[in-house]
Amino acid sequence: MKTRNPLTLIAFHWFFVIFMLAPLLMVVLVSFTNKGYISMPFDGASLRWYRAILDAPDFIDAFWRSLALGAAAATIATLVAVPAGMAIAWHQFQGRDAILGLLLSPLMVPHVVLGIALLRFLTQIGGASTGWGLTLAHTVIVLPYVLRLVVAAATGFDRSVSQAAESLGASGWTVFCKIELPLIFPGVAGGWLIAFINSFDELTMSIFVASATTETLPVKMYNHIAHTIDPLLASVSTVLIVLTLVLMVALDRFYGLDKVLSGKT
Repeated sequence: MKTRNPLTLIAFHWFFVIFMLAPLLMVVLVSFTNKGYISMPFDGASLRWYRAILDAPDFIDAFWRSLALGAAAATIATLVAVPAGMAIAWHQFQGRDAILGLLLSPLMVPHVVLGIALLRFLTQIGGASTGWGLTLAHTVIVLPYVLRLVVAAATGFDRSVSQAAESLGASGWTVFCKIELPLIFPGVAGGWLIAFINSFDELTMSIFVASATTETLPVKMYNHIAHTIDPLLASVSTVLIVLTLVLMVALDRFYGLDKVLSGKT
């Protein structure tokens, strides 16, 4: 049997890593240009476009709005997905597959279609151009991500532990808080994190639902680049990349990314 050349594998891996990171590195390099337009390569490095972020309060406001929106949508989705996922994973009842398919359906519907449908729905109930309407729309979008990880974590849960606690006199709420939730918590935390990231990064649907007063950061960046092309978006993107790296390193350092993203205990 012919063995693979380890040098070829290493070279392929490095090529793949460089191929994936090259666009991000280009964005970072462009953000340091001293010109008033996107230029690469550039003659000299400058922090001009990072200082420009401080002079653009609308971008800062949109960042905090997206942060709050992502946290709210992910939290509400988690509150819905945890009991739903536990019921779907642990019980057999009529309509179980239909409910699971309904909750996961936003994954299969294009976000353009969802945006139009949610805009129509929110207009009918008076939620268009409102913060709570945008939060509701984002919750619908991110719910499947939490549900899938919760169902996966609950499916691998040994229910004999819960039954033993109940036989010893523990109430259902005590069993949930002290035993079930801690054991499926990696799946819950991973689902919340993925939901938050998807909500923070959501653009297509948000364009239809968001208004001038509820503009998220992706929508703000899209509207900005539609009217002008300057390195400001490169500096904003670089700041987001750095914040994401810091968050990932912190999670890996204190908890472990494999536990958060895979639902392992």
